[in-house]
Amino acid sequence: MSTRTIGLSDDLAAYVAKVGVREHPAQAALREETDRLEHGGMRTSPEAAALIGFLIETIGAKRVLEVGCFTGHGTLAMALAMPEDGQVVTLDVNRQWQELGRRHWDAAGVGGKIEFREGPALTSLDALLEDGEAERFDLALIDADKKSYPDYLDRCCRLVRRGGLIVLDNTLWDGRVADPSDNSRQARTLRCLNALLHADERFAAVLLPVGDGLTLLRRR
Repeated sequence: MSTRTIGLSDDLAAYVAKVGVREHPAQAALREETDRLEHGGMRTSPEAAALIGFLIETIGAKRVLEVGCFTGHGTLAMALAMPEDGQVVTLDVNRQWQELGRRHWDAAGVGGKIEFREGPALTSLDALLEDGEAERFDLALIDADKKSYPDYLDRCCRLVRRGGLIVLDNTLWDGRVADPSDNSRQARTLRCLNALLHADERFAAVLLPVGDGLTLLRRR
């Protein structure tokens, strides 16, 4: 063990990607295509995607909710980790990006597990609640507009079953949450949310320095 998390140099990050992550060929192809986009930096890191897939297998998740699809790199990792009768419901306002991802989902043989819902995430989340989906999901991943994280979390707390998991991405926000001089709305929102979750006894919680920060919550 160690007293603190090790920093990752470029060489060490490449080593982790090489021997620490098992990447399906379709994942590699989608990652490479995403990285060529103007907004490719929004992609989930391979190690974060692998960790979420590991959690899905660990708890035997069959229904997963994703708030923020982008090109579906993380979506693909989750679908690959699920059993044949599993389902990922993924939400995004941009259909064009997920159409790029769907080619790779289908190439991996998991396209049938993934249901894409287009539109504002809060609207889609409220529709799921209205449709009687409360406590019907085993895991939710929140990785969309950071300013709306508190609202997304509120809905996901109702949609995920007791004992299920909620994962929030980007909760370190490139280190800016630890910079009190950064008063951007995203940094302030995440800083406040992190503090609230630290004290929220509804969850078992841990914030991990994986990717841009992953907060893992288990709903008690």
